[in-house]
This record gives sequence, C-alpha cells and structure tokens, in this order.
Amino acid sequence: MEVRLVHRPERLPAHPIPGNGSVDEKAFATLVGRLATAGVDSIGALGSTGSYAYLTLEERARVARIAVEHADGVPVIVGIGALRTRQVLQAAEDAQNAGAAGVLLAPVSYQPLTDDDVFGLFEEVTANLSVPLVIYDNPGTTHFTFTDELYTRLAWLPQIASIKIPALPDDPEQARARVEHLRRLLPETVTVGISGDAAAARGLNAGCDAWYSVIGGTFPQPALALTRAAQAGQHEQALEESQRLQPLWDLFAEHGGSLRVVSAAAAHLGLTAQRNLPLPLRGLDAKERAHLATVIEQLQLNA
Repeated sequence: MEVRLVHRPERLPAHPIPGNGSVDEKAFATLVGRLATAGVDSIGALGSTGSYAYLTLEERARVARIAVEHADGVPVIVGIGALRTRQVLQAAEDAQNAGAAGVLLAPVSYQPLTDDDVFGLFEEVTANLSVPLVIYDNPGTTHFTFTDELYTRLAWLPQIASIKIPALPDDPEQARARVEHLRRLLPETVTVGISGDAAAARGLNAGCDAWYSVIGGTFPQPALALTRAAQAGQHEQALEESQRLQPLWDLFAEHGGSLRVVSAAAAHLGLTAQRNLPLPLRGLDAKERAHLATVIEQLQLNA
C-alpha cells in the first residue's frame, strides 16, 4: 500500500457487535462493500470506531479477513493495538495473513506508559512487520501523549509510514505551522494524517497528507466531497462542507466522541441492528436517536 498518496482518506466503518455477542459479520461485510462501491481510497478496520479493544484476537483476525475479502481491491488498514506486546504481534501477524495493506497501532495500556515503553513496543512490532504501519496518536482514548521527540525517534523505525495526529490549532496559520514543523522532524517517507473529523478540513488545508476519518465509514459521500475539495486546492469549499456538517460535529462533542453517534447512525440507516455496541456501552437513548435522525435528514445524509 502507498500510504503517502496526498490527502488519502481512510474510512473507518463501525463493526456491529450486538450486546454480549460477537461481530455481526454480515452487517460488517455490507459496510465494507458499501465503502468500496463509493470509491474510497482506503478502508480502516478495527480502529476505535470498530471497537477493537472489545474483541478477542480470534474475532479480530476474522474481521480483518472479512474486510479484505469485501474491499474489492481497496487497500485495508487494520488496527492491531492491544494491552500486551505479544497480543499486538499476534494481531499484526493475523492482519498480514489476511492480506492487509497496512496496520494501525495505538499504545493501549492499563498502567501508564513511558516514552521508552512506547518506543520499545513500536520497535519490536516493526522488526516483525512486512507492511506499512501508521502510528495512532489518540490521547483521548489511550491517555498517552506523544512528544515531538518520540515522533522523531519512531519515524526512523522500519515500516513506519504515517502518523495519525490529533486535531490541529483552530487558527489556520498556526495549523499550517504545526504541520510544517512536523515535516521538518520526520523523514520524507512518513506522512502526516489528521484525525478528529471536525478538524479534517483544517488539517487537510494545512497540508496534512491524509484524513483518518470516522464519518467516512457511514457517510462516505460527504467525506469524499470534503477531501476532494481540499485535494484540488479548493480550501474554502472544503471548509464550507465541514461547516455544513457542523450539527454532526456538535453531536460528537455532546456525546463525548463519535462512537455512539455513528453507531446510532448506522442503525438508523438500516446498515446494522439497533443494538450494535459491545456491552457495557449502551449507545444513545430514544430521544437522542430521534435528534440524530433529524440531523441526518436535515443534512440529507439518508442516501
């Protein structure tokens, strides 16, 4: 996989997990096939939206195979984060055996991790890897904050292809300066990708190479419209598309992140069962789902 293609958007479909059951494989395959049909550039499986931390290694291996089988040739990036290094190594092996084009690794922990802990994790994983790896910097979930010094150390390891960074400053000039600063620190072979969907247009306009998207997994068309505008240098159009989606970003903020919102959206569209999150996650209540349905209709996201 060529992770370095400019403004490559990654689509992260939710993996339907009904209550205490396992993955709804039929629904997941449908989600993946839907993204391939939409013409996305890559598909992310077993990311945070995919609830990878709630699945066994066996379930994750199966999800990776389903994703690759139904992606119709679209490159699939598979999340391999886990508490123990041996589990990460097994997940990486399973992803490669499934035909993944790349892997995504966040430093998952129960005990707080040090910079040396995280460097050691990535060092061991990349030494046993034959596909590109994306560093997943997600402090809101992992409670680990990467420093620029650690970025630099990690970026020179073999197979490191991209860094998925948190949201950039609101000010466009500060955002661009941040991306330019990172580029000076990193090898030319390592791309910078933005996460946090509300910050996607700002990140792409600031020079990020990729958008690691959440909404793209459920609503690929508006995500593609935003990305293609930024890719074409139409920065105002990209910002306008993001501003149009502000009611969705507001729901993400209201519910502490995107997971509950996109899982309810997938159910509303009939892509999954109503109960599609692993317990103890309860999702949105009836009133909140009704509000989300109104937002989806107003933004014409029902297609």
